[in-house]
Amino acid sequence: MTRIGERRVDKGFNMYSIEQEQEIGRRMAEQVERHNPLLKDAVVTHYVQQLGERLARNSDARIPFVIKVIDSDQVNAFALPGGYLYVDTGLIMAAQNESELAAVMAHEIAHVAARHTTRNMSKVRLWNMASIPFIFLGGPVSMAVHQVSGLAFPFSVRKFSRDAEREADLLGIEYEYAAGYDPAAFVNFLERLKSDPLSKHFMARVFATHPMNYDRIERAQKEIATMLPARAEYVVDTSDFEEARQRLLKDSGEALVLRRNRAGNDGPVLRRRTMDDVPPAVQHFGILRDDARDLRH
Repeated sequence: MTRIGERRVDKGFNMYSIEQEQEIGRRMAEQVERHNPLLKDAVVTHYVQQLGERLARNSDARIPFVIKVIDSDQVNAFALPGGYLYVDTGLIMAAQNESELAAVMAHEIAHVAARHTTRNMSKVRLWNMASIPFIFLGGPVSMAVHQVSGLAFPFSVRKFSRDAEREADLLGIEYEYAAGYDPAAFVNFLERLKSDPLSKHFMARVFATHPMNYDRIERAQKEIATMLPARAEYVVDTSDFEEARQRLLKDSGEALVLRRNRAGNDGPVLRRRTMDDVPPAVQHFGILRDDARDLRH
């Protein structure tokens, strides 16, 4: 945990260089933006970019990120190889606070840091090289783009293995924690959406690429309890997040009164966690010290 940025979480069989991966991502990004409208609100876009950059600075990623917002009611975010990260406006609307939005973005950043996409592509390429001539496709970059071309691209490229999803879960939790956020937010967010009958029509896309089950949730909770030292307080929300949601709600014809810190300023809302705030499965692993103090908002 203390060696974030120094360890090699991207180790493993990979036939693509970082430069090739960035080029693959750039060409994939062109396809994404050809078929998905980007949000035109500069304030919301800048906010999401700043949040993503904060998380990336506290990650193992060795490349700069290009972060954009897609104007869509889908509750989702996805990352392409090479550091291209997209956040749907529907995710911002569905998140109850900044820590939940940060949790999902940190999970996607983890996929990039671990180079999951090109590691998967390398396995496919190795198989193809053993069965068909490779050079007619124009090299590894052309082949990779060819493999994921078409309108169904975002789904096909992000169907990671169970091991990759598990690794992204744990790395994302570490990155969120390192950036100062509550590491339990990711599990809380997905559990809430999964159990909310009003959200069922949103879930087909996000759970198609990131299926959640009890084992994954329990493993993430155990990671929080055993690997991350409890902190006195975490960042839960900020006025910037509330402003971003307000702007999106206004665009959709709804109204929302911004929540503010009780202190009456624009600083972050901080919360100290107590045993009442922690699910029983997490309490079992002793995530909190006995001397934790209560600060409710």
